Amino acid sequence: MPAPKRLFIVEDEGIVAADLQDRLTAMGYAVVGKTATGEEAIQQVSAINPDLVLMDIILQGTMDGIQAAQVIQEQNPIPVIYLTAHADDATMRRAELTGPFGYVLKPFDEREIHVAIEIGLYRHEVEHKLRQLNRELQVALNQVKTLRGLLPICAWCKKIRDDDGYWKQIENFLKTNSEVEITHGICPDCQQKLKAENLGRP
Repeated sequence: MPAPKRLFIVEDEGIVAADLQDRLTAMGYAVVGKTATGEEAIQQVSAINPDLVLMDIILQGTMDGIQAAQVIQEQNPIPVIYLTAHADDATMRRAELTGPFGYVLKPFDEREIHVAIEIGLYRHEVEHKLRQLNRELQVALNQVKTLRGLLPICAWCKKIRDDDGYWKQIENFLKTNSEVEITHGICPDCQQKLKAENLGRP
């Protein structure tokens, strides 16, 4: 059975925070901490590293929930869901800039909270996998060397001029600018020429 998801509550009203904790515990989540200020939220979330943060917008102290969420996101991409009774346009525009994973309006509805949390956790997991795939793709692309464009090659000795203006043997150029492994042999035409030259020697 998978471990319960670990949630952190940031709520300035103690009674509301306690009630929310009881509801979340009943839903099967693990509440790993709670605080009433944005400053403490930043410190504790960084130390605890929960799966998701439920963040009230209006908090005690000098920092509101939007500012705290922004700092948390800069430190670690932990999903944040806002809890608020203040849904005016100006507040929502500020909140949107932090890339929240959802909103829950007060007074709380248990089903609404549960759905918001599950969507937030799922979206975070998908985005995490996408970031990981993008990193792996970038590493793969960095390892691929592809020759493109025109190659200046000497018609006589077959050396190739590189981007710095130096003329290199074709084997050295290919080793430097591609993933090609060089092996040597002799083609049929050259083999015939070599035989003819040897036969013509005294």
